[in-house]
Amino acid sequence: MTARLPAHTGPETRGLLADPLLHELGHGLGGPFHVLLPNAFDANAAAFLGVFAEAGVQGRVYYAKKANKAAVFAERAAVAGLGMDVASRGELREALDAGVRGEDLMVTGPAKADELLRVAVLQGALIAVDALDELDRLEAVARELDRKARALLRVLPPEQPHSRFGLDEREVTAALVRIGLSAVSLEGFSFHLSGYDVRQRADLAATLVRLCRRTRALGLPVDSVSIGGGFAVDYVGAEDWREFEETSRPEHFHAGKRFGGGFYPYHSPAAGADALRAILAAVPSGERVPLAEVLRTADVRLLVEPGRALLDQAGFTVFRVQGVKERDGYAILTVDGSSLSLSEQWFDSEFLPDPLLVPARAHADAPAGPYPSCVGAATCLESDLLTWRKIPFPKPPAVGDLLVYLNTAGYQMDSNESPFHELPLPLKVVVEPASDRFRWHLDRRPA
Repeated sequence: MTARLPAHTGPETRGLLADPLLHELGHGLGGPFHVLLPNAFDANAAAFLGVFAEAGVQGRVYYAKKANKAAVFAERAAVAGLGMDVASRGELREALDAGVRGEDLMVTGPAKADELLRVAVLQGALIAVDALDELDRLEAVARELDRKARALLRVLPPEQPHSRFGLDEREVTAALVRIGLSAVSLEGFSFHLSGYDVRQRADLAATLVRLCRRTRALGLPVDSVSIGGGFAVDYVGAEDWREFEETSRPEHFHAGKRFGGGFYPYHSPAAGADALRAILAAVPSGERVPLAEVLRTADVRLLVEPGRALLDQAGFTVFRVQGVKERDGYAILTVDGSSLSLSEQWFDSEFLPDPLLVPARAHADAPAGPYPSCVGAATCLESDLLTWRKIPFPKPPAVGDLLVYLNTAGYQMDSNESPFHELPLPLKVVVEPASDRFRWHLDRRPA
């Protein structure tokens, strides 16, 4: 039997799981839906800002818009005074519509289209330049508009030399020569680093601080370093995760499924704002003091671009069970949606935290579980499973029950959504507590 992986839950989520509202929403909306909890987003934003304050470091938090398309999170980011990391004209437009000012935008992504560069320059956004030809195009756009373009140079991490993002040392040197005579105003440097290693981020941040010092000697008054995102989320407990890693076998998954993409580290001892705290407290290679002091001494501000970490506990996804098939000691559940609404499955991986069963009726007469079940989608694709793992449910799943995937706001909800089979996309429902009950509205209110 597979190990259980119960997900951490916040108080609002626990209250909703015991409230009839979920069944009412399922009945009224007529399909799967996402629940959004903006109060959790607010708390996460405050935690990140609090870390900068306690460390005495000049810092700026940019919400990575790509992590969730919901309007409510962009609106809350604006109210909290966060910047926003965008990588397309659509995301830029959504950010402005939510109330984020142009100068509070950071435009990232590789090989940005000239039209995106044009709008970014007009809005006074900070632009992360990823290549020399992009720098040339940005220069041309800025001169045509008779504006200064605000820019960071994205540096290729030495630890990840095969990354497709960033400028190597030779290209950085060439870029600095060009910028000295251009319409581009350089404000600092950034990097894109895969993974969640605290030490790597602290080391590379200190390297870029030293690069800032050398660049100032060239007459360019740079004052910012962006370490991007990569702040992990702690989804499950340490012991549960350890047991899963030690005991997981192919027979614990439907059809003996094996995953080539590996799994996200669903337990992380340093997650969210605590990861930022750990980065600032680390003593980087080549330094004798913590990164926070390195930044203060150099008068350099630190920019961060969390996405998933700002959305920790800020939402979950609900499906309705519409079929139960018994098969060789376990059940195959079919729900009213597809795995396109849980993006991990489409990276040859799996969203591992246990979904919760919210029964439509009491199961008082059911014998004690477990009732192992995998979860399939309402499509005709053999591989379209939301959960290949045989989840050990404590009650027997039945048609009409709700299946709740917890903590899905970060990337899971809409990274790969598609109305395949003409199935409706899950609606997003904003839920907030109000005195002794919950109130809700759809994410995008009518104009």
